[in-house]
Amino acid sequence: MTKKATSNESEASASTDVLTPAQRAFCMSHNRGKDTKPEILLRSACHALGLRHRLKANIPGRPDFVYMSSKVAVFVDGCFWHACPVHYQAPKTRAEFWNEKRQRNRARDEAVNAQLIARGWIPLRVWEHDVKADVEAVACHIAELVRERSRER
Repeated sequence: MTKKATSNESEASASTDVLTPAQRAFCMSHNRGKDTKPEILLRSACHALGLRHRLKANIPGRPDFVYMSSKVAVFVDGCFWHACPVHYQAPKTRAEFWNEKRQRNRARDEAVNAQLIARGWIPLRVWEHDVKADVEAVACHIAELVRERSRER
C-alpha cells in the first residue's frame, strides 16, 4: 500500500531541485545566449522582406541584430530572462536570487537602451512570445521602422 502525499510533502518535492548544484550549473550554462529559435525566425522573416542586417556591431548591449544605415538595434528578449509581464513566473526555489537577477537584467536593459539612444540608435526590444505568435507582424514592424529611419537620413 502506497502512502498518499500530503499537500506539504507535494509542495516540498515540487520546489526541490533534483539536480546537484554542479549539474544545474552545467544545464544552465548550455542555455543559448544567441541564435535562439525566435531570433533565427525573426531574422529570416526580416530577410524575406528585403532587409539586410548585421549580427555584430561595435555598439553597447550586444543586440541580436542591427541595421547599420538606419541605426536600429533589435533585441529578442526571452520571457524568462527579461521578466516578461505576460509570461514570467518566478521560480519557487531561490526566490531572492532570481528576483535580484531579474532586477539586474531589467536595469541593464534600461542602461543599454539609454546608451544606444544617446548615440543616435533606436533600440527595439521584442518579446520572444510575440515572435512565436506572429513573426511576420513583428518583421513588418521592424521593416517599417528601418525604412522610415532610412528615409530620414
